[in-house]
Amino acid sequence: MDDREIIARRVAQEVRDGMLVNLGIGLPSLVAGYVPADRHVFFQAENGVIGLGARPPEGMEERDLTDAGGGFVTAVPGAASIDSAMSFGLIRGGHLDMTVLGGLQVDERGYLANWMVPGQMVPGMGGAMDLVAGARRVVVAMLHTARGVPKIVPECTLPLTAARRVSLIVTEMAVIEPTEAGLVLREHAPGVSVEQICAATAAALVILGDVAPMNLG
Repeated sequence: MDDREIIARRVAQEVRDGMLVNLGIGLPSLVAGYVPADRHVFFQAENGVIGLGARPPEGMEERDLTDAGGGFVTAVPGAASIDSAMSFGLIRGGHLDMTVLGGLQVDERGYLANWMVPGQMVPGMGGAMDLVAGARRVVVAMLHTARGVPKIVPECTLPLTAARRVSLIVTEMAVIEPTEAGLVLREHAPGVSVEQICAATAAALVILGDVAPMNLG
């Protein structure tokens, strides 16, 4: 499996029965395809859909049924279409059990930067700030490095999305939990050593005994 599938499979293990979960644009949207079929979950997107399913088979796309990034999705039984005010009311009102977001950087405090690179044209922050501030759990799903440059850093050099510690970082190499004591290395991916993870991480990692292998379901 490729790096993106490893990340999506691992994040899917964080989804529990009965949750309302927001999936961000890009890699996070893949998570819906790896949640066990017997797990009753409603995925939400800011564009006004509750009950997102996996990507449809080729040729079965419905142009009016997309996620927040415009990618084609399916709808599960009981799905609902809502307006933007209701969608953001759920986010800002603290009704989301979890959000899964991509990341450009995460620092040793667990703070996330994921919405802009200075000097580059961006459409705006979108719902990222609201999601980090409002969801009960914030899971960052991202590649460990960008062109060999670590994305887990001592301090973010890119603009922060919100001044709140995220709950978990999942990359193709590791599962890392931001805590008061620092970034705790919880799991390693198959075939990836702790030494390799540390070498690809600019921030200091806290290692508490043996690091468990990553659960990919």
